[in-house]
Amino acid sequence: MTGSQALTGSAKQTVRRSVRAVGRLTHEARMVPDFLIVGAQRGGTTSLFRYLRAHPAVLRDRMDKGVHYFDMAYERGFPWYRAHFPLKATARLVERRVGVRPQTFEASPFYMFHPLAPERIARDLPGVKLIVMVRDPVERAFSAHAQEVRRGFESEPFERALELEEERLDGEIAKMVADPSYLSFAVQHHAYRARGRYAEQLERLEGLVGRERIHVIDNQDLATSPESVYDGVLTFLGLPGGQYPAFERHNAAPRASKLSDAVRRELSDYFLPEDERLAGWLGKPPSWR
Repeated sequence: MTGSQALTGSAKQTVRRSVRAVGRLTHEARMVPDFLIVGAQRGGTTSLFRYLRAHPAVLRDRMDKGVHYFDMAYERGFPWYRAHFPLKATARLVERRVGVRPQTFEASPFYMFHPLAPERIARDLPGVKLIVMVRDPVERAFSAHAQEVRRGFESEPFERALELEEERLDGEIAKMVADPSYLSFAVQHHAYRARGRYAEQLERLEGLVGRERIHVIDNQDLATSPESVYDGVLTFLGLPGGQYPAFERHNAAPRASKLSDAVRRELSDYFLPEDERLAGWLGKPPSWR
């Protein structure tokens, strides 16, 4: 990192701290999220986030894609969370311009998998709508591993990381439930198979908020029919249609290696009953099946 890059990073952190401080002082005058993108990690959430923030009636979190309040920062309290969002006065000005009540949101893809986040969301944001993105869990796991390697959170090759997953996660969820302040590195960074068990996560969300407040998007559909998927999201949120955003892929990264056929088959077999359970929830098979 060059000196100018370090300075830029430091300046950004200073700006963030200043914005948060002002936000906390004015939190009661700020919006709360109307909807959240809650997962899945490496499922296309960054692309969808950018498509939605381009809508004239959508106001985003002021600094970041995801606040990670309900998973990583819950002890900071709701005023801290609310400090991230636009002022109600800003929303009123936008409403006069666009003719509909603006909505605000954030996207934190750990929310759906985190053992405590869904219940916290249901309790603190009554009426919030949830958007879930699903992707071929084999590809999702491989992509997640590549990301953790890039970020320095994983040192094992993919096959070995899969072998270690059960051992790494053993008892971690129980610790998080027993001690809400406990942050599990393994659950956040090494749950390659577990995060791809979508049906159990959707069933848990449904039990907390109801199916009518959950909208599921297949990543492949977003890639091949973005206009149709985008229209469906706007209908779910009660937002008007209009000009489409630029449907570009975001947060994609080149792979340093190729997934072997043997590992692909093993994972595909592992996820088969999980995908059948997902098909039952969705009422149709996911695209990868």
